[in-house]
Amino acid sequence: MPSFDIVSAFEKQELKNAVDQANRELATRFDFKGKKVKVEYNDSEIVLIAEAEFQTRQMLEILQSKLVKRGIDVNCLELKALTSNLSETRQHILAREGIDKDLGRDLIKIIKKSKLKVQAQMQDDQLRVTGKSRNVLQDAISAVKESGQTYPLQFKNFRD
Repeated sequence: MPSFDIVSAFEKQELKNAVDQANRELATRFDFKGKKVKVEYNDSEIVLIAEAEFQTRQMLEILQSKLVKRGIDVNCLELKALTSNLSETRQHILAREGIDKDLGRDLIKIIKKSKLKVQAQMQDDQLRVTGKSRNVLQDAISAVKESGQTYPLQFKNFRD
């Protein structure tokens, strides 16, 4: 039976390269000269560190532009609460990867609402969709795309 997988993934090396490029740009920009600003990256968490809140917002815009240039969808970023003290502000950003249970349920509802003869099931952090023909699976892909999901989705492993 033909099938395909719905996943949400990005290249971690490209994310690291975007963070490095953002740090290089911050070092050369005139409005950040002499300031303690930096972008840290650990696994899937990015931390923006600056002296003031408006600087962290500017840093976020720089980081997002670098991510777009690297081909990473900025919708995969989850902004946490901005924390500040007397000397610095920190913006924690989580780079989400994979489809969680809630999003998986929403996608399954979208597919079932389209009344196509396909079956969808969660497998770890991806969604497997199977059907009888290639045309039905392509209709399922278009139904998911037209649903207006803001979360970045990719359609992989299309098999006949």
